[in-house]
Amino acid sequence: MLNVDTHTHIISPDTGSYPAAPLGGHRSTWSQERPTDIDGLLRQADAADIDHLVVVQASTVYGFDNSYVADQLARHADRISGVCSVDFLSPKAVDDLRHWIDERGFSGVRIRAADGTTAVPTPGRGLDDERMAPVWQFLSDRRVPVCIQMHAQHAPILAGLLQQYPGLTVILDHAGRPQVGDDTALYPSAAGAPRLSETGRVFIKLTPPAVLRAQREAGSAAPVVRALIEEFGAAHVMWGSNFPASAGSLAELADLIRAQLPTLDATDLELIAGGTAGRLYGLGRGAGPGAEDR
Repeated sequence: MLNVDTHTHIISPDTGSYPAAPLGGHRSTWSQERPTDIDGLLRQADAADIDHLVVVQASTVYGFDNSYVADQLARHADRISGVCSVDFLSPKAVDDLRHWIDERGFSGVRIRAADGTTAVPTPGRGLDDERMAPVWQFLSDRRVPVCIQMHAQHAPILAGLLQQYPGLTVILDHAGRPQVGDDTALYPSAAGAPRLSETGRVFIKLTPPAVLRAQREAGSAAPVVRALIEEFGAAHVMWGSNFPASAGSLAELADLIRAQLPTLDATDLELIAGGTAGRLYGLGRGAGPGAEDR
């Protein structure tokens, strides 16, 4: 069974080659308290029996300079894939994407609509800012998976983008912070727009922040995780440790996620463990969306 951790970060001790330049000017606390470089991450993965790692650009350390992750992709292409960050509002955003994806080997990109650390995650008017249109078109045409860090309230805007760009494939970081109240839809919908689960192009990433948030707000994460799997299907669910941003070893964080899963058959377990990610990122025998074009 392919085991893929879809959400990890790395921080280099070489501050000369890879200087900090965090988005919003505020460096994340975790990156200062428990920085882990690529070698440390691979040791953690080996100890946790993880086959492949998706390394997400630590933009609260390096902003839009993806050089450290890119250099490690060149060294460890058999073990890691990369998700870069670019300024979606920049006039040269599409050129930046071509550079990081075509020339430096990244498999996906990430945009922040909202989080708790970056002062202004997405400047402008939000995900549907008209200046982002060329970026969404490029990502749709190329079928590049887009990780979005957002809140449930952004779901109607995202649904509109998915209607407008039929090739757009989205992964909700930290499960997109779903609504967890009784008799409440996980994600709000808008009149005339499909629910996110109905598009077939939205994937859920289960992570420790998502689990801990559900425990705080709903008393238990297991019912929320079960509801997400029931609504989206195991073929649209994956997991990520958020190591080292979340405290604990990678193995401990993986166990935290596994403990929330409902009883599933072997096929669904394999999908969540790594099959879903394998198809999205073109790993093993899977073929990610548009992988033949990249």
